[in-house]
This record gives sequence, C-alpha cells and structure tokens, in this order.
Amino acid sequence: MSLRTGNYCGFTIAGHEHGIVTIAFNRPESLNASTAPMKRDLVEALTQIQMDDLVRVVILTGEGDAFWAGDNLKGPAGEKSTEVPPIHGGHHREIGTYNGLRTISQNVNTALRNLDKLTIAAINGFAIQTGFSAALCCDFRIAARSAKLGSATLRFGLLPDEGGQWLLVRLLGAARAMEFMMRRRIVSAQEALDLGLVTEVVEDDALATAAMSLAVELANGPQIAMRMLKRSTYLATELTWEQALDEIASKTAITDHHEDAKEGGRAFLEKRQPVFNQWLDTLENKSE
Repeated sequence: MSLRTGNYCGFTIAGHEHGIVTIAFNRPESLNASTAPMKRDLVEALTQIQMDDLVRVVILTGEGDAFWAGDNLKGPAGEKSTEVPPIHGGHHREIGTYNGLRTISQNVNTALRNLDKLTIAAINGFAIQTGFSAALCCDFRIAARSAKLGSATLRFGLLPDEGGQWLLVRLLGAARAMEFMMRRRIVSAQEALDLGLVTEVVEDDALATAAMSLAVELANGPQIAMRMLKRSTYLATELTWEQALDEIASKTAITDHHEDAKEGGRAFLEKRQPVFNQWLDTLENKSE
C-alpha cells in the first residue's frame, strides 16, 4: 500500500489487513468541525486512495462525541494543510464564497462520490451539516445508537451548499427531503434508519467492530466487479433504460474476462467458496 498513513490536517489515516483504510477525524474538542486546510488534505488523501490498487475499503469515523459536526471555516490560527501549499479559503465576499465552495468544500463530497473503492461511514456521534452530507456520500452508513444526524442549515439561515439537498432528494424523495430540510430536522440514529438515511444501527460500543466486520466482508468480494457495479449503480439514477443497459454492458465486457470471474466459475463447479482478488495478493506480495 503506497498510501501515506499517519497524521493529516484534522484527521489520521491507518491501514489494516485486507486493504482496509480508516480515516478518523481527530479534533474532538471542536466536534471534528472542518476547516479549509482539512478539506484540502482530505481531497488529497481520497485521491491517493483512489489511485492505490491495494486499498479496497475505506471507513470514515470520528473521535469523541462527533463524526463530523459542520464547519469551522476560520479554523485554528495559522493552520496549514500538511499536503498542499496554502491558498485563500474563500468566503470573504460573495464571489469568495462561490469559489470556496466550488474549489474546496464541494470537492470533498465529489471525491467521496467518485471514489471507486467502497466506503463506510461509521457515525459515532453528531453528523451535522457538512459531516452529514459527507456521510450521505458514503456507500454504507452504520450509526451508533447515540448518534444524531441532520442538515439543519436553516437554523443559521444557511443552505446545504455541499450537495446535501441533492443527496437527500435521492435518498428520501423530493417531498420527504423538503420536509426534512425545511423543518430543520436533526434525527436520532433510529429515526435515520427508519427514513433510510443509515443502513444499520448498533450499540455505541459495537460501532467499530460492526464497521470493520462489514469492511472485511466487502474487501473479500471481487474488487473489480464491485467497483464497476458501484459506479454503474450510481449512474443508473441518472441514465435512461437504454443508456443504463449500454453502460453495464461495457463494464461486463471487462468483468466477464477478469480472473475473479474465472475463479467464481471454478468455485461453483467445484462446490467451494471462491477466493477472489488473487491479482491483488500478487501486488501485495510485490510491495512487501
């Protein structure tokens, strides 16, 4: 794994077996509120993850009482990204806000949505505003029972400006998304599960284990087919029937001839469990 682990601005990255990576937001004193330098480091880290073949699954979580509770755009005095040179964070005037959102803040969710590797949000506490939309960008969301989730930007007269409205409409439908945002709702983990905003709720002390268990399950699946199916599934919400058929056919032309598909066929005939990702095992051995 070529990904740099350790400390970044506002979070740490750790590597685990099976190609699993954990990104942990580590400013519990501010409920892991984000800053512009932190977001730039996060985009860079996600870019590294995307380009590292050995990374299979990513878990996002937070330290303390929050997953990620909104923005702190001013940030600590003199804070700098550890990965890229400093730039103006924007938000100083109208055009600055537009530029800051398009160039920095929205790029985090774009990077998450564009990541071919499967992602799990292990929501350990407050996931509000920016953190809420980032969690919604993940493929799976497991919430601790004490977690609280919501946009609630209207409580401050603000908008869900990092794509929160788009994500909510696709998860809830327009009518329920409207009610959720206009009534400034912050819901419990169980309410989020009932709405379909999270995929599972577990007891607080079981969150890390549940997230890692799911990550191992996903990591042992056929990675090439899973990555292409992830992209095809999200594209299906935007494509016509004919376009979706053509799109999945082009991906199937690759996956049908991949070693994982051959192994799947052999395992079926031999009445055993398939052993996928032998191509990745070869890469891992070379990197050692």
